[in-house]
Amino acid sequence: MTALEKYQRIEATGLWRPDADTQRREVIVSIGDATLVITDSQERPLTHWSLAAIERANPGETPAIYHPDGDPDEVLELPDTESEMISAIEKLRQAVGRGRAKPGRLRLMILGFVVLTMGLLGTLWLPGAMLRHTVRVVPEVKRQDLGARLLTHAERLTGQTCAAPGTAAVLDHLATRVQLAGHGARQIVVMRAGLSETVMLPGQILLISRRLIEEYEDPAVVAGFVLAELTRSAQVDPLAQLLDQSGFTDTLRLLTTGTLPQDTLAGYAETVLANPRSPVPDQALLQAFGQAQIPAAPYAYALDVSGEATLPLIEADPLRGQTAPVILQDAEWVRLQEICDAE
Repeated sequence: MTALEKYQRIEATGLWRPDADTQRREVIVSIGDATLVITDSQERPLTHWSLAAIERANPGETPAIYHPDGDPDEVLELPDTESEMISAIEKLRQAVGRGRAKPGRLRLMILGFVVLTMGLLGTLWLPGAMLRHTVRVVPEVKRQDLGARLLTHAERLTGQTCAAPGTAAVLDHLATRVQLAGHGARQIVVMRAGLSETVMLPGQILLISRRLIEEYEDPAVVAGFVLAELTRSAQVDPLAQLLDQSGFTDTLRLLTTGTLPQDTLAGYAETVLANPRSPVPDQALLQAFGQAQIPAAPYAYALDVSGEATLPLIEADPLRGQTAPVILQDAEWVRLQEICDAE
C-alpha cells in the first residue's frame, strides 16, 4: 500500500489505442486505486486497467508495450523517457503477481505428490505384495521342480549326496515320524559336506548334514534338528526366502513364466548352504516338540553341550521324565549312520 501511494503521485505520457482498427493517440497515464488510469489531454478518463490484469508484450524492450490480460488489441506504449512510470508498473505487476493464486503451481504440487506416492508404492509396497502373491499361487509341482534344481546346484558345491542300500526307506520313515500339522518333509537328503545343520528347499526337500547322524548316538538329535527346520519353514516359506533374495524381477518372471534362471538358483544354493540358519523362538520349538512327541533335551545339548545357552528347552522339555515314542528302530539308525560310507 505504501508503494501504491508513492506511485499514485507520478504521471507519464504515452500512446494508446482501444483496438487494432483505431489509430493511436497521445494519452496521460497515472496510477489510481489498484488501476492504471488512462486519460486524454483534457484529463477525461478513457479507460481503467486493473493492475492485476496488465501484461507486457515486450519484456525488457522499449518502448514498453502493455495490454490488458486477454485483450492484446488494446495497447499502451510508454517511451523510454518515461522510465519512472515503466519501473512503477513493473514493480506493481510483480507485487500483484506474488500475491496472485498460482493454479499451475498447485497442479504441479498435486502431480508431484501423486508421482511420489506412486513411487513409494512401487518401491515399498509392490515388491512385497508381488512376492506374497507369487508364493500363494505357485503350485506344488513347480515348487518341487525348483527344489530339485536347487538340490542339483547344491551338489555341485558339496559333492554328491549320501546314499546307501536301504537308507531311502529309513529317511522316509524319519520324515513320516517327524512332522508338524500341515508341515513335513517330502524328501530328506543327507549332504556329504558343505552344510552344518539343515536347510529346507521349496517342494519340501529337507537337506541335513551328515554330522547330525554320525556324531550322535541318539536319533532324537537329528529328529530335533529336522523338527526345528520344519518349524522355521512354517514361519517363513522356503519359496519366499528364495524370492526375497532373487528380487522383484525374478519374482515377476516366476509368476509369469513359471521358472527362474539357473544363475539365480545357483546363487541362492550357495548362499543358503553357507549362511547360518535363523533362530527359532523357544516357545515355538517347545510346542513343536510336544506335538511331534520328540524330546527336546537331546537337541538342546547338541546345540550347546553345556546346556547353559539352551536351558529353557531342557527345563521345559515336554517329554521330560517320560518315555518318548520310538523315532527309529535300532537297525534303522545303524543303517542310517552308515549312509555316507559308500563312495
